[in-house]
Amino acid sequence: MENKSDDLILPVTSVTSGEGQEVLPDLYCLPVQIVNVCYIGDAERGGVLVDAAMPRSAETLMRGAEERFGGMKPRAIILTHGHFDHVGAIVDLVKKWGVPVYAHELELPYLTGKADYPPADPTVDGGMVTELSPLFPNEGINLEGHVHALPADGTVPELPEWRWIHTPGHTPGHISLFRERDRALIAGDAFVTVKQESLYKVITQEQEISGPPKYFTTDWAAAKASVRALADLRPLVAITGHGIPMTGDELLVNLERLAADFDTIAVPEHGRYVD
Repeated sequence: MENKSDDLILPVTSVTSGEGQEVLPDLYCLPVQIVNVCYIGDAERGGVLVDAAMPRSAETLMRGAEERFGGMKPRAIILTHGHFDHVGAIVDLVKKWGVPVYAHELELPYLTGKADYPPADPTVDGGMVTELSPLFPNEGINLEGHVHALPADGTVPELPEWRWIHTPGHTPGHISLFRERDRALIAGDAFVTVKQESLYKVITQEQEISGPPKYFTTDWAAAKASVRALADLRPLVAITGHGIPMTGDELLVNLERLAADFDTIAVPEHGRYVD
């Protein structure tokens, strides 16, 4: 197994880093520097980890799992996609826990050492994070033998109440997770609740629904369709890859607005992957 970004130090963090939030009794959001991970489950039955945060965050994620799952290791790790800030600790976690990892089949080339992501685009309109984005790793990682394609029927291993939804655009195999019972949504980076391109807003976590991070999004037509599909679910709780969780009418109104005005709100005026 190999992750070339293991030694990366990104000297940027948010005011909420390390301050977990219990969004629902069995759904916990933990910010790690600039990105969120989710723990689904509880101390009685154990559970599943969604995404693997930043490089060098394995100890933080393992402590979180011990607290949320009553000392039990997760039964599996689900990846919304394979960008460096969502798989930073995955190699260390798999070595420690020995649990299976699941992702969409279209994401597997980037998770098995067969392909790299397109480089970040610093020309999209945005802010300081956008300008810094060429420094972000775009190389794939190698989990071959430990990562598996999610079932084609939309079910999620170890999470019988949840289903996965293909939400491409940010990456080809990006997924989101949804539970009908309480309309809970884990959106990954299909949309986020902070303007991820702005360093000030990333640090302060000023909340606003935004499209996927512009500097790494390569297919804007697919991204628009993905946001429309998620808005049509009318979620009541959403944890996104970046930003503070959003709930209730605030979520419904803002997500519908994003879907309706996606070209204006989310799509850059220019950029390598826009024209």
